[in-house]
Amino acid sequence: MCTTMIITKGATADGSMVVTHSDDDELADQRVIRVPAADHPEGSLRPIMPESYPYPRMVTRRRGPGYDTAGWAATEPIGAIPQVARTYAYFDGNYGIVNEHNLMMGECTNGAKYEPHYVTAEEAAETDQHPRLFYSSELSRVALERCRTAREAIALMGELIDTYGYYSTGETLLVADEDEGWVFEMCALPSETHHSAWIAQRVPDGEAFVAANEFRIREVPSQDYEQIHSQTLVEDLQAVGWCDPNDGCLDWLRAVSPGEYNHPYYSLRRVWRIFDRMNPDLGLSPWVQDGYTTAYPFSIASNHKLGLEEIFSLYRDHYEGTQFDLTMGTAAGPYGDPNRFAGRYDGNQNDVTDGLTTYGAWERPISVFYQGYTYLLQSRPNVPEPARCLMWFAPDISYTSVFAPFYVNCTEFPWSYQSGDPRQLDRTSAWWAFDFVANWARLNFQRMTRADILPLQAKKEREARAAIAAVDDDVRNHPERALRTITDFGIANAASLLDAWWSLADRLVAKYSDGYISPPAETRASPTPIGYPATWLTATDYANGPVSYAMKG
Repeated sequence: MCTTMIITKGATADGSMVVTHSDDDELADQRVIRVPAADHPEGSLRPIMPESYPYPRMVTRRRGPGYDTAGWAATEPIGAIPQVARTYAYFDGNYGIVNEHNLMMGECTNGAKYEPHYVTAEEAAETDQHPRLFYSSELSRVALERCRTAREAIALMGELIDTYGYYSTGETLLVADEDEGWVFEMCALPSETHHSAWIAQRVPDGEAFVAANEFRIREVPSQDYEQIHSQTLVEDLQAVGWCDPNDGCLDWLRAVSPGEYNHPYYSLRRVWRIFDRMNPDLGLSPWVQDGYTTAYPFSIASNHKLGLEEIFSLYRDHYEGTQFDLTMGTAAGPYGDPNRFAGRYDGNQNDVTDGLTTYGAWERPISVFYQGYTYLLQSRPNVPEPARCLMWFAPDISYTSVFAPFYVNCTEFPWSYQSGDPRQLDRTSAWWAFDFVANWARLNFQRMTRADILPLQAKKEREARAAIAAVDDDVRNHPERALRTITDFGIANAASLLDAWWSLADRLVAKYSDGYISPPAETRASPTPIGYPATWLTATDYANGPVSYAMKG
């Protein structure tokens, strides 16, 4: 249920290639794990793990100490492929993130017409089925372990799907290096012979791409975009009855997908919002006929170069200032809370099962209450290796979190970001610090965020950008100590941020206790009652309260 972007180097203020991803996954495993590089003996096998999100999503000693989670049984692989002699170091979340050669990835889940369970090699042999070993999560990890460029990654992932089969939901993976950005989309097919399908399309330099839980590639072959796809793509789709050769060009989205991932406007309104913020001159409408609309282009040129702060702000959006503004209206409560929790009356919220009825639905914003983490990957020109690529990582909800920078080529990664079970409060976990503050803010959302949280967020991100400039200079001037410099910076900054956010949490608990604003103890001032805004009181039964002795009819 994610939002992901490629912003090519010609579209950014400093010429960086940027890939972003928000992992909107309820209370799943929110850790980001650094998987070290490794050498492997000739003839060894690489285990393939099943799709999994609950904590811990994977338990194994084969991928470094981060995944060797104490107290949990090892994850059983569903298959294996031949291993290579050396695998690269990379950062991993619920999907692969970025590797030591600055190969970057983003992800979003899409509805597909066919979403089967995996089929192991043993099951395939016993039942005469084709194996289905790969989901996008393990595909992205294998690509980061073995590839240096986006084109290499696309070729490898396509080959793995063709050979070993694909299972589960439709998926989009964004794949980019410092020069090129590609959109790789895949799904399973209901056939043992024609079992899987995939296609990739390049984002032109100078443009930006957005996906939000719906396939975004359309016409095949395209007149306007470079494409790569499985050699038998059209034949495979025809074989399962998903396209007709008499229809002319293939529409990938219409052929393989039910359209919008969830309720109407669950997906495409986010695409509209980001495109409209990047370039309102396009005049794109937020209202479209259906989920198969062609009103939104594959990618657009922004009317200005995009900087880090603006890209961060896109992930903190609740449609503020539009007719869909979630900080307004009765549902936002007295304090303008944009969060709308899903429940049993929300029909098929986050569920694409056929036959479910939607009784109503809240707008689905970019910054949503179930964001697990958000990151921005930035491959920067004119910065020497190993400092070129940065991962700006924000645990929990991006609106109230801080994007902390980490150099991708660091040799150690702070444990506070590699730890934390969402079911058990842990003050050593960065995710828990940000999750606690985000939840506490809902007591008085607008006041807490504007007065306390957002100013500190801005300060910390401003300080981080200044510190990055200083670290870059140190790497230029002292390359012999570059790895130690970038590693120490990430560890120290993470520790400082963790301490600052728990201190903020403690202040918020005391400051907003029992519906008051309590000044610091040293001021000896009296607490101020908050109450409710008059505009909200008029929407309640406040006026019918005990204001006279007259009997109410």
